[in-house]
Amino acid sequence: MAAPSLQDGIDKAGSPVALLWKPGSPPFMPPVVHDEYVGWRQEQTAWHETVSISDLSFHMSDTFFEGPDVTRLLSAVSANNYAKFAVGQAKQFVPVTSRGLIITDGILMRNGEDSYSLTGAPSAQNWVKFHAETGGYDVSFETDPDSRNRKEGDPRLFRFQIQGPLAQDLVERAFGGPLPETKFFHSSPVTLAGASIRALRHGMAGQAGYEFIGSFADYAPVKEALMTAGEPLGLAHVGAMAYTTANVESGWIPSPIPAIYTDPDLADYRRWLPLFGIEGQRPLHGSFFSEDIEDYYLSPFELGYGRSISFDHDFIGRDALLAAKDQVSRRKVTVVLDPADAHRVLGDGFVLNHARYRVEAGDQVAGMTYQAASLDPAGTVLALAMVAEQFAEPGTAVEVVWGEHPGPGTAPDAELDLPRIRATVQPAPYNEHARTAYRRNG
Repeated sequence: MAAPSLQDGIDKAGSPVALLWKPGSPPFMPPVVHDEYVGWRQEQTAWHETVSISDLSFHMSDTFFEGPDVTRLLSAVSANNYAKFAVGQAKQFVPVTSRGLIITDGILMRNGEDSYSLTGAPSAQNWVKFHAETGGYDVSFETDPDSRNRKEGDPRLFRFQIQGPLAQDLVERAFGGPLPETKFFHSSPVTLAGASIRALRHGMAGQAGYEFIGSFADYAPVKEALMTAGEPLGLAHVGAMAYTTANVESGWIPSPIPAIYTDPDLADYRRWLPLFGIEGQRPLHGSFFSEDIEDYYLSPFELGYGRSISFDHDFIGRDALLAAKDQVSRRKVTVVLDPADAHRVLGDGFVLNHARYRVEAGDQVAGMTYQAASLDPAGTVLALAMVAEQFAEPGTAVEVVWGEHPGPGTAPDAELDLPRIRATVQPAPYNEHARTAYRRNG
């Protein structure tokens, strides 16, 4: 008997929202990595004031694509520019539907002339694999899933992220001198502890740093070399709790709802996707509830990916993006919760969640949050949110409705007597370095 598809799950539940709405779902925590090493507050402080190491080897899926048609395939299914994509370079991968709505993003690295790897949540990888299989391309692919879904064995690659004001000092101590000058999101081949690895100029919290990538066979000696070099600098190992808060201040919304659940043109894709994959199991919850899943869809322009979009080639969704690029009505912002209100409603134990909380301005719904996290250096809880343009100016006073809507069967605007937290709109990224200097020399 064939395994149920995403479309089977939608049909049985009655709607996409009925399938996905799961009040009170816990936040995603990266597998294998400890929740905390020295305490999440100290770990957050380290990437602001000293230096930190994050072990990213276990929680992301990798799919490796190669073949004579691989660039043509990727060009057809994403809005990225491939004419100036160097070997060793990485890009924010931007796949959209024919309606110009995001599937979800990922990090695409060019490993050779006809070889790429796509890293992150599986949704973008699934999109490319489907078209590789059904589009007649001469392309092969292999997926190494995250460590929750891998049946056996180790990951194929390790990833260690070094970031913070002393990141360069750590790197020079580890390598015996500075690394080759490298542009943002480009990489250089280097050697550490006898292992040939890549140094990608990249960081998740908007701070200076590198991501070191190599064969998992070299995991232990490379990590030991980095840890030893960082010890005199006060290096902090970042656990799962602190790591999953970093994107809130760097302005990256992880795993937005893929815009695939309602488009009749994507019926075959929904039948291809398994029900028990990320598209059928990643939960929706919070105080912002709609029966229409399309109210949760996003465009790449709203997410801030406009600089990654190139109209120099034909791709799925090109015409829709051209029509939408000057019609963006929502903006990604940081909502800074009033510290006293946050303490009153959340207490001292809150670290993060991924709920869609309703953001209100007066008697109007201004938008919704996508992730909220306690940021100790900021002294309060920050939430990444998408709000209508008229409420997006820094300093705008709003309220966040905190709590869980029960979902289908209860009206979206039902009076649920949920607590409200005063808040102020600020830019995204919230981190000034991420906003003003992160991509310099890119």
